Amino acid sequence: MESRPPVPPFTRDTATEKVRQAENGWNSRDPHKVSLVYTPDSQWRNRAEFLTGREEIVAFLTRKWNRELDYRLIKELWAFEGNHIAVRFAYECHDDSGNWYRSYGNENWEFDENGLMRRRIASINDLRIDESERKFHWPLGTRPDDHPGLSDLGL
Repeated sequence: MESRPPVPPFTRDTATEKVRQAENGWNSRDPHKVSLVYTPDSQWRNRAEFLTGREEIVAFLTRKWNRELDYRLIKELWAFEGNHIAVRFAYECHDDSGNWYRSYGNENWEFDENGLMRRRIASINDLRIDESERKFHWPLGTRPDDHPGLSDLGL
């Protein structure tokens, strides 16, 4: 049986840990690694796209990170109760023409008893920015602990 601690019911500390684990996973930009934190039949709504299962998640994330270059993401705990976590997030990336974007959104997560996410509902808005307006500056990969979070950056 697969397990991804921490498991519900969440406390503030375990919910915060779960959010940072998700952020680190997405910043790896490894679709296969990321898909393993979801149940095999996980259901997603991402913008207007609906996905079911790990294979669709891998295909979606592969497409996403092939077009969203130099992707850097910050997630922040918004609320939690029982086996649910709500986060707000922002990420920055550019397209193959060098146009930079900051995308903002909220996600609602539902977990099974083993800590795997069985439902992810994401609402996202995009903003075109100049490269000089970027706020997420760290080498690709995991955000360093000393890099400001969303609230610290005023986002």
